[in-house]
Amino acid sequence: LSTPFLNVSSRIVSPLGILGSFDENDYDERGLLGLAFHPEFSNFESPGYHKIYTYTSEPVEGIADFTTVALSVGVSFDHQSVIAEWTVSSEDENKIDTSSRREIMRIDQPQFNHNAGKLEFGPDGYLYIALGDGGSANDDAEGHGDEGNGQNIDTVHGSILRIDPLSPNETLSSSDAISSNGKYRVPVDNPMVGIGGLDEIFAYGFRNPFKFSFDPVSYRLIVADVGQNNIEEIDIVESGKNYGWNIKEGTFRFVPETGNVTSNVSGLTSDLVDPVAQYDHDEGSSIIGGFIYRGNAIPDLYGKYVFGDFSMSFSSGAGRLFYAELDTGEIKELVIGQDNRSLGLFVKGFGIDAEGEIYVLASSSLGPFGAGGKVLKITQSTQSSDDSDCFIATAAYGSSTNYHIAILREFRDRFLLNNFIGRAIISFYYKHSPELADLISINDDFRAIVRFCLFPFVGVSWVVLKIGFLPIMVLMLLGVIGLIDIVRTKRKSII
Repeated sequence: LSTPFLNVSSRIVSPLGILGSFDENDYDERGLLGLAFHPEFSNFESPGYHKIYTYTSEPVEGIADFTTVALSVGVSFDHQSVIAEWTVSSEDENKIDTSSRREIMRIDQPQFNHNAGKLEFGPDGYLYIALGDGGSANDDAEGHGDEGNGQNIDTVHGSILRIDPLSPNETLSSSDAISSNGKYRVPVDNPMVGIGGLDEIFAYGFRNPFKFSFDPVSYRLIVADVGQNNIEEIDIVESGKNYGWNIKEGTFRFVPETGNVTSNVSGLTSDLVDPVAQYDHDEGSSIIGGFIYRGNAIPDLYGKYVFGDFSMSFSSGAGRLFYAELDTGEIKELVIGQDNRSLGLFVKGFGIDAEGEIYVLASSSLGPFGAGGKVLKITQSTQSSDDSDCFIATAAYGSSTNYHIAILREFRDRFLLNNFIGRAIISFYYKHSPELADLISINDDFRAIVRFCLFPFVGVSWVVLKIGFLPIMVLMLLGVIGLIDIVRTKRKSII
C-alpha cells in the first residue's frame, strides 16, 4: 500500500528512547505494541465487522481505568498503555477511519519498560491482553508495592487479561457483565469474578509476557515470559493460575535483594505453576514468543513451538531461533543454512500466515528506530547438512562417499527437498531408516540384497539427473502410446 493502513505515530509517547536520540542504537520498550483483528472482521452482519484493536504507549493525558499503588510525592507515571478499537473506512477498505477510534482501556505505567503488549483473540472469541509488571527491575520499584505487581491481583500489571472488547451497546444479548468504565464486557467465567481481585484477570504472576499465542489444534495458550537476570521461560497458561513472578523466576526461587535466583525453593507455596520449558542467559537474554508450527513446508517441525531470543548482545544484532517440544521441555536451536550461520539481527517478534507458515520479524536496530526491519520466512533448507544421512545406502555400500550414494543424495536435494510430498517422504525415511541400517550393516548377505534392490533406484536417479524428469515423462508417454497402438493392431488382426 502506498499509505499505511493505520498510522498511530502521533499518539505515541515522546521522546522515545532512553537517550532520546532516535538513533538505531537507542533503546525503548514503548510504542505500538499490539494489533489484533476481530475474529468476525469479515462478517458483514457481526458487530465485529471491519474492527481492529491496538495497544499503544501514550502520554499521561487521561484518567486511567487501572493504576498501581500510590507513587511517592513528586513521582509521576511514565506513560499510559491504551487499548483502542478502530473501524475500517467505508470509503476505502485499505485504510482505517481514524475518526472511528474508541478507547477501551487506559492503564498507568510507572516505568518505561515491561509493558508486554500482545493482543490476540482466543478460540473462545475473547480478546486476551498481555501486561508486564510495570517496569524497572525485581518488581519492587515505585508503583510496585511491597509484594510486587506480579503477585497483586488488585492490579492488572503482571497479568493476562480476557475481555469482550466490543461496545456493550453492540452486544445487548450477552450475559457477560459490563465493565466498570462501561466500554467493554467481562466474561462471566473469568476466574476472579465474584471471588476478589480484578474481574478482567485471566492469569497472573508474570514479569513481561511480551508475546503469546494460541495453538490452533490444541487451543493451548502459550506465553513466553521475559526473565530478570537468569531465566527465560515458556508457560502453558490456564485460567486463574499463578505463574510465580516475583517469587520465582522459572523453576527457581527469585531473590529481589540480589536480582538473581537460587535453587532453594523450600517453603514456597505449591500453587505456583512452573514453566514447561526454560533456558538460562548463557543461551540468550530475552525470550521472544512465537507459534506452534502447523504448516506443511517443514514436516519435522510440525507441532513444535517455534520462538526466538532477542539477542546475545545489545551492541549488535545476535538474535537466535529455537524450537521446543512442550510436552518434554526439550529446546533445540533452529539451524540457519548449511553453515549454521548467525541471524545477525535483533529478533523482535514472529508472524504466521493462513497456511501455518511462520515468519521472523527482526531488525538491525536495537530499538524501535531506523529502517532496518526485515520479515524473514522460515523454510526447509534446500540441502541436508549431513553427508552421512543416506543411512540404508551407506550401510549397503559401506561408505557415505560411495558414488552410488552421491547420486541418491543429489537426487534427494534437487527433486525431493523442494516439495511437500518429497519432504514428507524424506522425513519418514530419516525417522525410520537408522535402525534398519544398523541391521543391514552387520550382515554381508543383507548388504548384497539391499545393493541389488537399490540398483534400479540409482539408475533412474542418474538418468533423471542427466536429462531431467520431462524427457523421461515424454518417453514414458510415447511408450504407453506405442503399447496401446500395438494392442489395437493385435486386436484388429484377431478380429
